Amino acid sequence: MNNAIFSFPHPQNEPIKSYAPGSPERAELTAKLEEFKSQEIEIPLIIGGKEIFTGDIGKVVMPTDHGHVLATYHKAGPEHVQMAIDAALKAKKTWEEMPWVERASITLKVAELLATKYRATINAATMLGQGKNPFQAEIDAACETIDFFRFNAAYASQIYAQQPNSSAGVINRMEYRPLEGFVFALSPFNFTSIASNLNMSPVLMGNVTVWKPATTAIFSNYWLMKIFKEAGLPDGVINFVPGKGSSIGNVIFNSPDLGGIHFTGSTNTFQQFWKIIGKNITKYKSYPRIVGETGGKDFIFAHSSADASILSTAITRGSFEYQGQKCSAASRAYIPKSLWPEVLAGVKADVKDFTMGDVMDFSNFMNSVIDEAAFDSIANYIQMAKDSNDAEIVIGGGVDKSKGYFVEPTVIKVTDPHFVTIEEEIFGPVITIFVYDDDKYAETLELCNTTSPYALTGALFAQDRVKLLEGFNALRYSAGNFYLNDKPTGAVVDQQPFGGARGSGTNDKAGSYLNLVRWTNPRTIKETFVAPTNYRYPFLDKE
Repeated sequence: MNNAIFSFPHPQNEPIKSYAPGSPERAELTAKLEEFKSQEIEIPLIIGGKEIFTGDIGKVVMPTDHGHVLATYHKAGPEHVQMAIDAALKAKKTWEEMPWVERASITLKVAELLATKYRATINAATMLGQGKNPFQAEIDAACETIDFFRFNAAYASQIYAQQPNSSAGVINRMEYRPLEGFVFALSPFNFTSIASNLNMSPVLMGNVTVWKPATTAIFSNYWLMKIFKEAGLPDGVINFVPGKGSSIGNVIFNSPDLGGIHFTGSTNTFQQFWKIIGKNITKYKSYPRIVGETGGKDFIFAHSSADASILSTAITRGSFEYQGQKCSAASRAYIPKSLWPEVLAGVKADVKDFTMGDVMDFSNFMNSVIDEAAFDSIANYIQMAKDSNDAEIVIGGGVDKSKGYFVEPTVIKVTDPHFVTIEEEIFGPVITIFVYDDDKYAETLELCNTTSPYALTGALFAQDRVKLLEGFNALRYSAGNFYLNDKPTGAVVDQQPFGGARGSGTNDKAGSYLNLVRWTNPRTIKETFVAPTNYRYPFLDKE
């Protein structure tokens, strides 16, 4: 009988490996890339721990070489989704009654497997399947995923330790139950770490999930499932059901056992889910917990006192790393006229030095965008700029999908601060710049604050502390993650908990205890040792 009161210590963030020439991690990763590229695997559904081959097949291709097939995968139909719900509910009682320390121990074993045995595996799968260079894969698929597991165990310690006060003759307790029913996890293509956390943060708190991975991230996500199982996660706690969103959603949202939804993806999709849940609200056994991180039109804003070299580097890295396919990527910028020539020159110099191509070549700073639909959408926005008198492409603008889905890093300068590319989410390596008069700082801050329906990330640059504070206050609600004199990307677990508001989501801050609390359904318990035996209070007695 284990009756210890245990608390997991606060960990350190996982160190980032360099993958420099001659390093052992580079050699191991290169070998794994060659291995994966030399074979074609078959990816089944995984429901209740069993592999299911439906015969409805799709292909997983490399976005940098879309003629190369990495895997075939089986798609779930409505009957398989119901099987996944049933398997999750069957596993639920045993899982939620398992001591939380044991649940956390399983997740910490996943972290250790990723940090050691499977580091090259998860990075290689993410590079080939999602088009990331080794550094972008390392900070995502390895380090951030590991950090989520390790810090979430510490956060759970913190949450479970929070207990109410007791008075004389009474003990008060708080039980942090999981939600009733199952959690539906929908993960995006761009971060393997997000796919993991969308499932494992509810699971750590005793929940069970039905997981629909993004079609364009199935390769790495399948490896996550295999690693979860090796770490000892019981069958049915997570159920892996790739397939068509509409057919999966129809079953999920009509289930009375839907307990919550954990989502990262487009704003429109999330809003549609919210509407469907609202329409079906009388069907559910409880009000589903809705947690989502959605779109963004993330900004860089500079005052005339900003350092131009810092600003140009922030644009280069913030807009073009991972081809701008980060929820946090800088997609619009407001630059004062006095700084614009130097900033433009700095970005041009950086872009001139870029190389772009296959992920197998580690010298490439940029790779391809994720698929043809993304390519076509981004190319269409670039063409709008080419066709408009209100816009000018000052850097890049070239596109080519003959072999891979390649889009050049592109900078558009506009004279209309409401031009389409400065207002709408593009999700590619495109940033739109509005150059403003230096003396219109306050007015342009308001323009930045009101232009976009989103409020995910933003960055403010100024050396003048008074003006920095002015911008800080003016943009208070414009971004859930706000950066001073740094690019608006690269949030680190436990350092910059991530999430935005307005049209960017529910701001439940992945990478902090705040997200885990959302997957609990607390019960307050009062135990009285000697209870009253008479209803009368003293004030009722006569003088």
